[in-house]
Amino acid sequence: MNGPKGKKILIADDEETVRALVKKLLSKEYTVLEADNGEEAVKVAVNQKPDLILMDILMPKMDGLTACYAIKRNQATKQIPVVMLTAVDYELNRKLSQDVMGAQGYITKPFNTQALMDLIAKFLAGK
Repeated sequence: MNGPKGKKILIADDEETVRALVKKLLSKEYTVLEADNGEEAVKVAVNQKPDLILMDILMPKMDGLTACYAIKRNQATKQIPVVMLTAVDYELNRKLSQDVMGAQGYITKPFNTQALMDLIAKFLAGK
């Protein structure tokens, strides 16, 4: 697939309502993959090679920071942009996510729909 529908976005969030909302926003333009914990997010990233990952921080089995780090350390997935999408709005988490774990972006919930769509378009424009 060549158009935007060929682009895959992984939503990793343990809250089903958040995944459903983001999926509804994105599914008209993108293929949406889902994971409800960090461990599953890493597996989906390795198996499906999404073009972008939206990752919550606070999740069971493996938190989003650890999952992001695992994705960025894996040769097969390290090029995939990861954007943290989280309710945790602490500067320390923002710095840790981006400077240490390798995330390329950070958006806090509740998020502005247009800001999210603009950020996604920015990351996928070069792919």
